[in-house]
Amino acid sequence: MPLDLRELPAPLDGELVEKLRRVDFPTLGHYLEEGFCDPLLQRQAGTDRIVGRAVTVRITATDSTMLHHAAGLVGPGDVVVVDCGGDRRHAPLGEVVVNALASRGAAGVVVDGLCTDIDALRALALPVYAYGRTALTTKLHGIADGSLCAPVVCGGVPVQAGDIVLGDANGVVIASAARLAAVVEEALDDDAEEPALVAQLWQGKPLGSLTGATETLQRLG
Repeated sequence: MPLDLRELPAPLDGELVEKLRRVDFPTLGHYLEEGFCDPLLQRQAGTDRIVGRAVTVRITATDSTMLHHAAGLVGPGDVVVVDCGGDRRHAPLGEVVVNALASRGAAGVVVDGLCTDIDALRALALPVYAYGRTALTTKLHGIADGSLCAPVVCGGVPVQAGDIVLGDANGVVIASAARLAAVVEEALDDDAEEPALVAQLWQGKPLGSLTGATETLQRLG
């Protein structure tokens, strides 16, 4: 495929971002089926939750030239999402690239592949999601293939530049702003009700009676 360089996406809606910062991401799993990355794609460094704008990058298996270019363009709150073309041997992401992203205020990075320099990454604390770690790195070959801010696939999820990336210790969710806006209010309501539900469980109330599951089974029987 030829090079495909596009403009950075529009900024995210600040009000929606603030709501997403307050929601428990697994609560969104009660309302969404799509957008959840492969559970093997896990946080390798950092402890902060991510809510940010997806800046998509596609590279070849061995050449990280496009990623180095993109690292100089991102801004505060951006999350770089890297499609490695299915490669699981080379690490395009290490100490230098992650420092470049952190120095520009990026919120994190998600790579559909591997990372390296794990001790340095953990010391820096920028959230980094990957399938694992390796000492074999990509090179700057300058191959005329790759993209910036074009559609990619990461963790089995199709990603558009400008989508919203959510990440915590459970994993990564990537979805459009419109899709998340449609469910975030209901999810926040659920989060607000959960402490009372847990308290009732400790008072001896059966979970099925509280959620309606028992009544549903009785009706079905």
